[in-house]
Amino acid sequence: MPHEHKIVRRVEFSETDMAGIVHFSNYFRFAESVEHDFFRTIGHSIVTKTTDPPVGWPRVHASFDFQAPLRFEDEFEVHLMVAEKKSRTLSYQIIVRKLTDGDPVVCAKGKLTVVCVTRDSTGKMSASEIPSEIADRIEVAPEPG
Repeated sequence: MPHEHKIVRRVEFSETDMAGIVHFSNYFRFAESVEHDFFRTIGHSIVTKTTDPPVGWPRVHASFDFQAPLRFEDEFEVHLMVAEKKSRTLSYQIIVRKLTDGDPVVCAKGKLTVVCVTRDSTGKMSASEIPSEIADRIEVAPEPG
C-alpha cells in the first residue's frame, strides 16, 4: 500500500524571486503537486467525485522550514510521506531536495494536514470519514530507521 511518493522537476524562472531563489510560496505549490500526484497513483483525484458522496480535502495546516536555497534550473525532488492517518484527516511530511550538483541536499521540510469533507446542498463543508476506497489504499510511512 502506498505511504510515500516523489516527483522530480526543475525550477522555472517564474518561481524565483529577485534574488534568484525560489520564492517561499512555491514550496506550498510543490507540496500540493506531489499530493495530487500521490492521489493519482491510488486511482483517485484530489477532487474526488468517484465516492458517494464526493469528498474534498481542504488544508487545515501547512508549514515549511527552509534549510538551503533552490535556484533557477535546479533539478529537485519533492518527497511526500504519510505521517499520520486518522478517520478524517491525513498528515504528510514533505521534504524538498536539490538534486543538482552531486549528492541530494535538503532544501526544506514541511508538514501538510488535510481534512476529508463533504458538502451539503447549500455548499457548506463538514468533516467526514475518509471513504474506505481511499483509506484502504493509504498507509502511514514507517519511521525512518
